Amino acid sequence: MGILVHEGTRVIVQGITGSAAAHHTAVMLAFGTQVVAGVRPNANVREVHGVPVFDTVAAAVGERPADASILFVPAKAMKAAAFEALDAGVGLIVMVSEHVPMHDAMAIFEHASACGAQVVGPNTPGLIDPAARCKIGFVPSDYYIPGPVGVASRSGTLTYEIVARLTRAGIGQTTCVGVGGDAMVGTTFPEIARLFQDDPQTEAIVFVGEIGGSMEEVVAALVRERTVSKPVVAYLAGRNAPEGKRMGHAGAIVAGGRGSIASKLRAFEEAEIPVAEVPAELPVLVRRALGLEDGGP
Repeated sequence: MGILVHEGTRVIVQGITGSAAAHHTAVMLAFGTQVVAGVRPNANVREVHGVPVFDTVAAAVGERPADASILFVPAKAMKAAAFEALDAGVGLIVMVSEHVPMHDAMAIFEHASACGAQVVGPNTPGLIDPAARCKIGFVPSDYYIPGPVGVASRSGTLTYEIVARLTRAGIGQTTCVGVGGDAMVGTTFPEIARLFQDDPQTEAIVFVGEIGGSMEEVVAALVRERTVSKPVVAYLAGRNAPEGKRMGHAGAIVAGGRGSIASKLRAFEEAEIPVAEVPAELPVLVRRALGLEDGGP
């Protein structure tokens, strides 16, 4: 089953005539994603890879009803594009671009909440449900196999590394979500933890975190309080970052005594969440969490 998407999810691609968007539309289609329409105002292009192109999202969903939209648009145009999709009734929007202006992001999240919609990103590689053959974004689908583990990550490339290791160990995934690396993201680790908790197919959860922000500490609190009772395993990037040095994503900000590697490790220890020191350790820890043998290869 997974979370956020399913085998019947119908997807729109906003900005579909751009080179990156057109390429990833073809890849999503090849994987099995139901890409039903594209949007590009005044493009004078009727279709891209067999997908019909419309001037507006409203026109697209009028002819091709859709559940989700991926936005391949510049950061400065993200607010207008996101509002267009939300106003047309699209229930999930995936924002690829990084450095969306903070006030624009806040407005998008508020409007999505009012519409009862979900936002993934900005600055996200997207999400994938390997069993449903649905991916929205540019995660490399060859790395994923169906299975019982939900994955959420703040880093695209680390996600690919860790999922590839899980897959090589024979550990499949329900859904993998890149939450995004901007300072503000729509769907956070705690929200995803609750979604995986309610998903009957997900038996264990992997969080790939990093320095900055407080999402990991909030997840630890949910586990400690038993709001999330499924096994959780984590990896944290940035163990060797110089103290006080801002690194990586826009969201990697340490402030108010939270967000440091030390505070995250302490929170995970208090919640009895095992943390891998290197990505290679994760399959072992996940096997143990699933009760598979002794966690060995």
